[in-house]
Amino acid sequence: MAPLDTVRSDGAARVRERLACLRRLLADRQLDGYLVNSTDEHLSEYLPEARARRAWLSGFTGSAGEVLVGLEQSWLFVDSRYWEQADQQVDGQAMGVCKLGLAGHKGPIQTLKDLGQLRRASGTPFRLGLDPLAIAVEQWRTFERQLRPVGVEVVAVAGNLVDRVRAELEGGLPSLWSERPVFAVSEAVAGQSAVQKLAAVRAEIERAGATVLPVTRLDQVAWLLNLRGWDVPFNPVFIAYAVVTRTESYLFTAPERLDGGVRAALPAEVNILPYEAYGETLARLTADGTAAVLVDIRQTTMGTLGGLGGAAVVEADHPIEKLKAHKNTAEIASMQRANLQASRAKTRALGEVMRRFAAGETVSEQDAAEAVERYYREEPDFQGLSFTPIAGIGAHSSIVHYSTPDPGSAMTPGALLLLDSGAQYTGGTTDDTRTVVAGTPDPEQVRCYTEVLKAQINCAAQRFPKGTTGAQLDGITRASLWCAGLEYGHGTGHGVGAFLSVHEGPVGLNKCAREELQPGMVTSIEPGYYRPGWGGIRIENLYVVREVENADGIVWYGFEPLTFIPFDARLVDLGRLDDRQRAWLAHYNRTVYERLSPDLDLEEVRWLAQQCRFGLESSAVAQ
Repeated sequence: MAPLDTVRSDGAARVRERLACLRRLLADRQLDGYLVNSTDEHLSEYLPEARARRAWLSGFTGSAGEVLVGLEQSWLFVDSRYWEQADQQVDGQAMGVCKLGLAGHKGPIQTLKDLGQLRRASGTPFRLGLDPLAIAVEQWRTFERQLRPVGVEVVAVAGNLVDRVRAELEGGLPSLWSERPVFAVSEAVAGQSAVQKLAAVRAEIERAGATVLPVTRLDQVAWLLNLRGWDVPFNPVFIAYAVVTRTESYLFTAPERLDGGVRAALPAEVNILPYEAYGETLARLTADGTAAVLVDIRQTTMGTLGGLGGAAVVEADHPIEKLKAHKNTAEIASMQRANLQASRAKTRALGEVMRRFAAGETVSEQDAAEAVERYYREEPDFQGLSFTPIAGIGAHSSIVHYSTPDPGSAMTPGALLLLDSGAQYTGGTTDDTRTVVAGTPDPEQVRCYTEVLKAQINCAAQRFPKGTTGAQLDGITRASLWCAGLEYGHGTGHGVGAFLSVHEGPVGLNKCAREELQPGMVTSIEPGYYRPGWGGIRIENLYVVREVENADGIVWYGFEPLTFIPFDARLVDLGRLDDRQRAWLAHYNRTVYERLSPDLDLEEVRWLAQQCRFGLESSAVAQ
């Protein structure tokens, strides 16, 4: 294996070569800059290798972040989840790292404003190139609205320039399609047939006063037609577009990938066309001037909007996004089953890791990641991981999305291990995080962990009236942490799909979340605390929203847990919990023990009982 500094040097040289080639294309097109988003033509978070443009260009592999390439300088913009990761992965001489939210660091808009102001002195605009097929309408409009007045001209560039550079340097692009087949999900798992879903979508199209709905998000296509695939890592989706009108529906993908069984599972009305026919078909459907196209500006690319010609546009929320978020009875049952399986697997992995450390074995980050994946695979109907396991020990645990478990980073006495992982099972998607300590914790670790646990409990136990938004619950979760002088730089929670994306809109718990929580929605609750060099703590469970009471004309909702994994009892200071928090913890611990213990071996049950002892002390199982 080559020395690490040699590997980094080689990577930096490749990044400089790629940037130089891209700058030549900019000069040829009389562009002064080019923005490379984290997304692709489907606005996906997770990307197929062929569309991982920002990672290929910059070397930064985080799931969010933008690169701005100018003729002489380039910048990577990342939020606090990725500050440390960006410093480790990016060649600072080739590309500046701009840490959003940190004093003195500018975002892309302000950086472009500065560049525009400098150019105005010469009397010519700063020409910013964007790929309209890889940017949402909302973001495009934001750029135009804020940048045009300061001398920045936003230019639509046909054909992604990073793709052109990559094809030139590597002799082509990776295949867009995986070798794994597209497959159908049964109605028993999905809870509804594709015919029923199409009818529900059409009702929403008509209610909005529209006649045509473009569907560009991959999880929306998969949900609508009860199909799945593995073209994108960790996500059971396949590369495709769809279009729904009031009388017809279209699926655009590689037709040869749909075998007889898949075709038979599709409604007869679905027209199957090549992936490349999406644009021309949409143009044809809207060419006669009578169409009204429903466009969600956050869910639709500027390229799609630009292909509508003179058709009327109805701007509204995407109906599939909301329908998909409200899990039906079958989907909730699948999520319950999958998350119980994942909870059992994660508990077994944590128990193994801690027993091995106590026995004097060397246990690395890679060992922890491999252990949890091994136990996931032992559960029935395992389909794959839902994301790369985050296994950070010591200082690495403070990197929020640390995703490169290191075989050379091992547990040492007093070190924290943060293990964030998830799996895909037939019908259900899982995501959970636990933080444990190797050996005996110090008082500061106990204090911080307990405060994070209190924040988890405060949100999980909260009843809330109909109409409550994710932003309100985010504030409730942070309140006790703020009182303790602690904060975290990410959202409190995100929606999760049913055998779909591990991050699913529109539900979310964060400072900007405007969506009302409703029964059937599944969300994570994952407060944390991170201190560079010291370590990080995150506690994450999944919950489904349920109606709990209807009293005095007020409908009340609450959270029902899907995740059942013990907390590290050594890190909990019960004296810091109030009576309500203690009652919630005792009930949760008893439930964890009752759900998991029947399927564990004797050694695993003993370890579980130790972790759940608060709540079990008065029962026979604790003796």
